[in-house]
Amino acid sequence: MGHLLSTERLVLRPVTADDHAALLAHWTQPDVRRFLFDGAAPSAAEVAETIDESIGDFAARGFGVWLIELGSAARPVSTAAGPVSTTAGLVGTAGLRPLGSSGLEIFYSLAPGAWGHGYATEAARAVVEYGLGPLGLPEVLAEVDEGNAASVAVVKRLGMTPYAVVPGLLGPMTRYRTTAATA
Repeated sequence: MGHLLSTERLVLRPVTADDHAALLAHWTQPDVRRFLFDGAAPSAAEVAETIDESIGDFAARGFGVWLIELGSAARPVSTAAGPVSTTAGLVGTAGLRPLGSSGLEIFYSLAPGAWGHGYATEAARAVVEYGLGPLGLPEVLAEVDEGNAASVAVVKRLGMTPYAVVPGLLGPMTRYRTTAATA
């Protein structure tokens, strides 16, 4: 499969139609959709449309939505109560999508049981490096809701710098950017 990305602990693979049920279950969790979808749960049809768009974007432009799964070197996600169940091995998603006419933005979501392990930063770094490297993008953007402290921390760990504040449905959103020279 083309466009496969891997890190020390994760494998990121383009989503397929077979991932519909897992993505729907993941993206409709309240803690996952809170910032990614401004609190609104995507419908089954919207998830199917996103998958179709991603398949087309990978074929035509080399980017889309990746499914994040634990690689063979990763330990299973767990808490004090024991292993955390993820939907069909799904740790989360990451991807690149247009941010209006400004360029491509990184986005990501993690299953709540996968929070706090550095997976978001690891996956986002792989996608940013892919965008700035093989895709040849001049920059990768991010747009983060003011109240999303976890994502602010991720983009800062990626070396992204703020350049604008814009209105959003949940309040102000800060736009960040990184270039090959700053990544």
